[in-house]
Amino acid sequence: MHYDVFNGDADGIIALLQLRFVEPKKSQLVTGIKRDIQLLSQVAKVDDVTSVTVLDVSMQKNVDALKQLLERHIPIFYCDHHQSGEIPESPYLEACINLDAEICTSLLINQRLKGQYQLWATAGAFGDNMTKRALVLSQQSQLSPDQIEYLKELGTLINYNGYGASVKDLHIAPNVLFQTLLQYPDPFELLSHQDSVFYQLKVGYQQDNAQLDGLMPMFNTETCEVYVLPNQTWARRISGVFGNELANTNPNKAFAVLTLNENLRDYTVSVRAPLNRREGADEVCSQFPNGGGRRAAAGINQLSLDQYEQFISIFSQRFG
Repeated sequence: MHYDVFNGDADGIIALLQLRFVEPKKSQLVTGIKRDIQLLSQVAKVDDVTSVTVLDVSMQKNVDALKQLLERHIPIFYCDHHQSGEIPESPYLEACINLDAEICTSLLINQRLKGQYQLWATAGAFGDNMTKRALVLSQQSQLSPDQIEYLKELGTLINYNGYGASVKDLHIAPNVLFQTLLQYPDPFELLSHQDSVFYQLKVGYQQDNAQLDGLMPMFNTETCEVYVLPNQTWARRISGVFGNELANTNPNKAFAVLTLNENLRDYTVSVRAPLNRREGADEVCSQFPNGGGRRAAAGINQLSLDQYEQFISIFSQRFG
């Protein structure tokens, strides 16, 4: 059995969509919420695996499971843009790793496939907040302003759907969303079906986003802002896209969005470095347990309430 392992956000889903449009393959899907990144350990435990594709999950966070599979001589294609650590040397591993702050997995797959499904790659780049690269692809595809805006919205909605404390928080489970989107090689076909997942996610996003009306930052300087969201399902869903929207609104500022977890003892944290200086987010988050990510965007799964002031200090000093 072939296993497709992919992040449940826009970048992971759309990277796999491009591959499977070109190379249809019966496979077992392994995915989850956006922050569920140690996915390869699930595959390392099974006996029927014959090959694996891994997309948009950190190799560094999955290296033990990766080594176990390689020792079993399982062929693996691994494509990602997160922290990799030292890449294992093996004839069974094909690694396409690029840590550039202006790249994402959907763009890497688009390069590999020579733009065969570039419209989807554009949506993936928009979803991962790689707006400049997405606009370059849009120009190459000679898209109209309305078409560009649609692909931006589509990517944002798919990304929005990946955020939550568990799959039950999401509107659509990522594996189901992938299988549904696989029916649409042309992403514009979703527009003509009023019952499509595009419209379903659009309604959910509008409802959740309305909850943010009047929200003020808990910490605010000329260079950074911090927002705190309550322990609510809508807050867990909107947190990541909210962080991206803040960053897009003021590209010279860094932003952090803290969402109170269900245990009421800690926060889930999303950090966005200034878009004009896409670095430092991983430095801040990696100083805390359960923290990590990319230079431009990173997070902490569990920041205890008594670490709040420490986080504010580190965050404001890094981006001051």
